Amino acid sequence: MSELNNTVEQREDRLQVHNVGSYTFEQTGNSSVSDSMGMRQMQSRAFEKRNSQYLLIQAPPACGKSRALMFLALDKVINQGIDKVIISVPQIAIGSSFADTELCKFGFFADWHIDSKYNLCAPGNEAQKVDKALEFLNDKDAHYLLCSHATLVYFYAKVKDRNVFNKALVAVDEFHHVSQDTDNKLGNVIHSLMTTTDAHIIAMTGSYFRGDTIPVLSEEDEAKFDRVIYTYYEQLNGYKYLKSLGIDYAFYDGSWINAVELLIDLDKKTIIHIPSVNSRESTHDKFNEVNKLIDYIGKLVSKEADTGIITLKTKHGKTIKVADLVSNAENGVQSNTLAALRDPEVLNSIDIIIALGMAKEGFDWPQCEYALTVGYRSSLTEVVQIIGRATRDYPGKEHAQFTNLLAMPCGALNDVKDAVNSLLKAITLSLLMEQVLAPNVHFRARPSDYDVPKEENETEKTDKPKYRRKDTNPADPNSIKLTVSNEISEKGIEFLNTNYQSIVEKVLNSSDTVKASIANGGNETTKELVAEDVSEVIRKSHPEFSDAERHELALQIVKAMVVKSCSHQVNFVKDEADDNKQKPKVQIVRENDTTFLKFKDKLVNVDDVDFNMIGSINPFADAYMFVSKALNPKILKLLQTEVTEKRLHMSAEIAQSLWPYINQFYYEHKRAPDVFSSNDYEKRLASALNYIKKQKRLQNSLKQPASSE
Repeated sequence: MSELNNTVEQREDRLQVHNVGSYTFEQTGNSSVSDSMGMRQMQSRAFEKRNSQYLLIQAPPACGKSRALMFLALDKVINQGIDKVIISVPQIAIGSSFADTELCKFGFFADWHIDSKYNLCAPGNEAQKVDKALEFLNDKDAHYLLCSHATLVYFYAKVKDRNVFNKALVAVDEFHHVSQDTDNKLGNVIHSLMTTTDAHIIAMTGSYFRGDTIPVLSEEDEAKFDRVIYTYYEQLNGYKYLKSLGIDYAFYDGSWINAVELLIDLDKKTIIHIPSVNSRESTHDKFNEVNKLIDYIGKLVSKEADTGIITLKTKHGKTIKVADLVSNAENGVQSNTLAALRDPEVLNSIDIIIALGMAKEGFDWPQCEYALTVGYRSSLTEVVQIIGRATRDYPGKEHAQFTNLLAMPCGALNDVKDAVNSLLKAITLSLLMEQVLAPNVHFRARPSDYDVPKEENETEKTDKPKYRRKDTNPADPNSIKLTVSNEISEKGIEFLNTNYQSIVEKVLNSSDTVKASIANGGNETTKELVAEDVSEVIRKSHPEFSDAERHELALQIVKAMVVKSCSHQVNFVKDEADDNKQKPKVQIVRENDTTFLKFKDKLVNVDDVDFNMIGSINPFADAYMFVSKALNPKILKLLQTEVTEKRLHMSAEIAQSLWPYINQFYYEHKRAPDVFSSNDYEKRLASALNYIKKQKRLQNSLKQPASSE
């Protein structure tokens, strides 16, 4: 290895590569500057793959995926013989991203236009939309259709001759809504298109992972896709205005309403997501929470009757405009508020948006610079989507901020610090398009017997025998373990572990009782009541189980549903009917909350990445705030380099063998190999070079004399 490092020292001047450890940030503007065809950096990269039959575009929010699809769709129709383009989005509100757009004046060869009668992202009857989609397939003069995921699923099921899709492009926005689970209807459509037709497919997503750990695509289907990957690192590095992103976690003791006042910055364009009514942070009165927020911001000046937009005057005399999507949902003007926000002039005038479940996925507010979220979000996909609302490049916006306000967990400061760091790493890896998954639920048998220690006589009886519990299922930190009743066979346990997710999805689609139960967090919910619906689903698909075992299986599934949906720590105790033979209920024990602390144990491979993301810990609201290091390109590149190199498994021997090829690459390309290249060979060379430089720095540090005190 010393010979290798000597070679490095001799060649360092000639390689002229920048040191990753001293990377300096320069706002190149590349991600927002257009080329001669009007394409930004990511869009141009996607257009290079325009001839691919299957194309997966992984890119952050606000980087121009919608317009990239316009370029691709137009080229496929005009130049590649595609006759029909079907664009599918998860919510009709996102459909505005595909409004008519002038492209020719920026250098492209055609403008984007969808006939209004085939723009199905508008309020209306779903059956009529399905009929209109079927009409589109038979309309020889129509080429472009815009619809929701649901409409695509419904009208695809009604098409008898699938050959009509042979010259079609089906594009799916927010592709992580797809999964390979057999009960995922959108996933079934994609798989059917790939196996029974010659259709082209474009998939777009900012988070190619699912919180339920079910793969988005099967390995066979995924292998058919060409990929375009554009990370937050590239996006931030290429922005013209936005320099950095901060992700902070603030904990409080008491009421979140009092704590949030310390975090609201009335000089920043802000989205405030109030807590779910089922969360620990919620007061269970969302309207009162919104009213208190508004009272804190300022005094009411006016409220527009048609849009519900509120004008307030702060105590310092500043006029603030607030869009309340929570209360307006109750009084029936939420759709009017959202429609108003699609007007750029109205949106530009808004200072604060208050939301519950809205203003996340696909919501476009370029001016937004602060996303303040109250309550713990266990879904990384949701967190990434919320962060994406604040990371658009916009004149005058240099920093984007995401702050999550949480009730103070029960735990030592070091434990909380460890959990926060794991969460920050998980989010950052997600922003870099790495897949970070939440845990699966696994079922295991309840130990039904105990072993008497060998030294004790079998016939010897004592008041308190020393029993030793059998432990055939050691703890798995990546799983939630649920112990099932003795009435369930080994076959039943296998069924639970294999079919749990599909059964839950079937029940959620068919049972109002279960939906109400989950919405209520399982509080005082009769297990038997919801289990009846679950049992019926099991009976239809798995009639081999007896009535008694099917009932027990249903109870376990209900238990698991509550565990995964409730934000509190949940301990299930043995069901005991009282003297009046009342039906047993799910008994939930709420203790000091440790849900947040357990988060780091539910993440895959996060702890393998030795990286400190915490910048400082400050006092806050009788608790503390963890301030992250600013996620600028320097931090993002360091983290992604480490993850990439771990995946490539570099060693001293391999690095030494690749050194001649590193030099050859430099002389041919006049630059060092890039670890983020789409070329696997170049990535391998870059990993070897980084490994060599790390070893050199390590040896130099060991040569330094120890400092004297």
